[in-house]
Amino acid sequence: MEQPLLNEAKKQYNEPMHTCEHILNQTMVRMFGCPRSTNAHIERKKSKCDYNLSQAPTSEQIDEIVRRVNEVIENHLPVYEELMVRNDAKKILDLSRLPEEASETLRIIRVGDYDACPCIGQHVNNTSELGHFEIISHDFENGRWRVRFKLV
Repeated sequence: MEQPLLNEAKKQYNEPMHTCEHILNQTMVRMFGCPRSTNAHIERKKSKCDYNLSQAPTSEQIDEIVRRVNEVIENHLPVYEELMVRNDAKKILDLSRLPEEASETLRIIRVGDYDACPCIGQHVNNTSELGHFEIISHDFENGRWRVRFKLV
């Protein structure tokens, strides 16, 4: 029997913060060429993501991350799901972290033309629902940059 579609078992994340995590992940990929976050804790008041980097981002780079994430938010991009067969998805997306038990039909979340990622979480309908992104704090240890952020 085939496993259920990923969208049938959505995780219960805070929708705005989880959507913002997608934007932050894509921003990190574009700026640093790193993978999406290796660990994330998404909550309503504040969230954190860990990224594997060779060195800590400079204060100028951190300012640029904030600027880019807010620019995406301010573009009022639609956030929507697309169902895609795994073989088609692997041609355009990194599926290396996809669980083996995932079905052949994947739920891809798109943030306009900025990001696409397999995901079972809940999201807003448009980036205009997010508010303003701020980095609260960050630290770097043993190749792991941890960033804590909020939406205001």
